[in-house]
Amino acid sequence: MTQIGFYFNQAACIGCRSCQVACCDRNNLAAGETLRTVTSYETGTYPEATIYHFAAACNHCANPACVANCPTGACQKDPDDGTVFRDAEVCIGCGTCATACPYGHPVMLEDLGIIGRCDGCKSFRDNGLNPVCVDACVMRALEFGDIEELRSAHPDAVSDAAVLPDSSETTPSLLLDLSATATDKDFRPFTI
Repeated sequence: MTQIGFYFNQAACIGCRSCQVACCDRNNLAAGETLRTVTSYETGTYPEATIYHFAAACNHCANPACVANCPTGACQKDPDDGTVFRDAEVCIGCGTCATACPYGHPVMLEDLGIIGRCDGCKSFRDNGLNPVCVDACVMRALEFGDIEELRSAHPDAVSDAAVLPDSSETTPSLLLDLSATATDKDFRPFTI
């Protein structure tokens, strides 16, 4: 089985949130709901304080906690590409998957009473297109594809960051190029 996932060049991200907006638009989400979230963080203290941004969605983990904890089997891994998806006909909207995920994904879509999750824009990929977040990124900081091919293209990329849980928990299909400030464990989220 192929395992596909995301590469994120965090060092190049300017926090514009184009990826987040494109995802919300593509999924017709209500205000305040998103399947890709850009969070800004501050590290250091004046006069050496700096900021960085982190764009996150489903990491399509090799050992997804959402799949392991779903009481109905609605959360599943695609046997062909390893992406994690939700079977809408089986999902009861209980939120167990959202609670189980150490990355904060999937998310409860309160107005619909269902779970929403990134599926890597499967319908787009089936037609030879990228996920919308990848094409929307003005800095070209996002890529999506075979995780081994991404690893070869970005040999210095890692899967751990100070803002994320340890990758050994679920083995995320996520590769990161981090800025030096993104490795600082003394970080604070803030709103722009």
